[in-house]
Amino acid sequence: MQNESEGNIRGQLSRRQAVGLGLAALLTPGHALAAGKGLKFGQPQAFSWEWLQNHALALASRPYVKPRRIDAAAAIDYDALNHIHYRADAELWRGRDEGAVRFFPLSVTAREPVTISVVERGAAREILWSPDLFDTPANNPLRKFIGDKGGFAGFRVMNPSGVGDWLAYLGASYFRSAGPLDQYGLSARAIAVDVALHTVEEFPLFTHFWLEQQPDTTLIYALLDGPRMAGAWRFVVRHAGDEVVQDVSAMVFLRDDVARLGLAPLTSMYWYGETERGPRTDWRPEVHDSDGLLMHNGRDEWLWRPLRNPSALKINAFVDNNPRGFGLMQRDRVYGHYEDDGVFYHKRPSLWVEPQGDWGEGAVELVEIPTVSEVDDNIVAFWRPANPAKKGQRLDFHYRLRWLKDEPDHSPLARVVATRSGLGGIPGARAQEDVLKLVVDFEGPGLKGLGRNSGVDVDILTILGKVVAHSIYPVVERDGRWRLMLDVVPEPGATMDLRATLHHDGKPLSETWLYQVTP
Repeated sequence: MQNESEGNIRGQLSRRQAVGLGLAALLTPGHALAAGKGLKFGQPQAFSWEWLQNHALALASRPYVKPRRIDAAAAIDYDALNHIHYRADAELWRGRDEGAVRFFPLSVTAREPVTISVVERGAAREILWSPDLFDTPANNPLRKFIGDKGGFAGFRVMNPSGVGDWLAYLGASYFRSAGPLDQYGLSARAIAVDVALHTVEEFPLFTHFWLEQQPDTTLIYALLDGPRMAGAWRFVVRHAGDEVVQDVSAMVFLRDDVARLGLAPLTSMYWYGETERGPRTDWRPEVHDSDGLLMHNGRDEWLWRPLRNPSALKINAFVDNNPRGFGLMQRDRVYGHYEDDGVFYHKRPSLWVEPQGDWGEGAVELVEIPTVSEVDDNIVAFWRPANPAKKGQRLDFHYRLRWLKDEPDHSPLARVVATRSGLGGIPGARAQEDVLKLVVDFEGPGLKGLGRNSGVDVDILTILGKVVAHSIYPVVERDGRWRLMLDVVPEPGATMDLRATLHHDGKPLSETWLYQVTP
């Protein structure tokens, strides 16, 4: 990741003059793009990744201009949107092995039209909006969106079967994949600006997309614009075995200072799970898109922090230098733990971020926001560089996103598979209401065959509280699973932090469990 001064940015402005439109001539007159019936295109324009970076640089040197917003799109609510269907015979790249592309109409949640172009042999042609691309009921508000009153809100890449999609870009700079289990859950976005501050969070927009197909790969280019920044993004997307991989390159130019800048941000939902009892208003045992934050830090430590739905906003920073990876995971894949046969929480993908190059000093930040339902995304995780984000800076960063059903590696370390809580004391005796009991289950091949007398021990660290009792033992009839039981007492009115790792013969047997007890 690189920073450059404002002077360097201004000095590069002339470079965009070197990119002309001569490449447009390479497009043979009358060349047929792999387009469905009814798709129409604008005139060819030269396009390259270098051109887009220079275009973002030039945009950042000018004052921010709010994008066009179609207020009438507010009439296309959830019900109206469900009755609008993109015509299958109007797909872009129809019949492609990696899937054809369909486009989203504007709606109440996405009212800013985006420009979408297709790239072929160095030339880009805009895909022209038309309401005729959609099958729409006669009384649907979309029928009124003719001419320049309409536009696309985003796009999705369909499964090869044509049933369902596996990748979608829609709203602000959000995007997501259904992953290997074909079920949408958490989202990623390009960048986070002032998350969970006392000021209003800013959401820069992807205003333009360029789509290019290569064998077994989809290339997506995007221009981002916002009050305090402009930037260029490139996504190289492919299926790799049992996962979906996105190699991301980004170049960001800051128009102004940003107090809390988040790179590679992930957004998810955690209402309740095994750690705490669910609300009496809901019948399901657990409801969440993700159940924990996993981190592989620059010191080669694996850390697991179970997610929580706090009573008040919580922000935690895990300081690091050149992180190896972090992500929001859905570890619990047991259907019976959710009993949800409508939205299938046990199939929600995990999302892992692998930084490329030197990301330097900073912290993985976790934001947990109170919620009373499953409709709000209340979890955010991102990398925050240690150096302040100042006006005139250029940020270059690269990373890989992996949409998974399993873990990002095959480490021999045992993993945390459950965290539960209740009143303290000895089971079978009267509970101690002033003591909290925490029960943590670890599971992994390195624990198999080990018994109570095998020398397995635990390192426990606490801050602003104390452990009054603890035990560690193998779970009966579950070879490879061990249980840590802790009775803890936080200091009055304080947030207590805990950290625990299983070890044997001086070597770690497990990843490190992190937890917070809040007042």
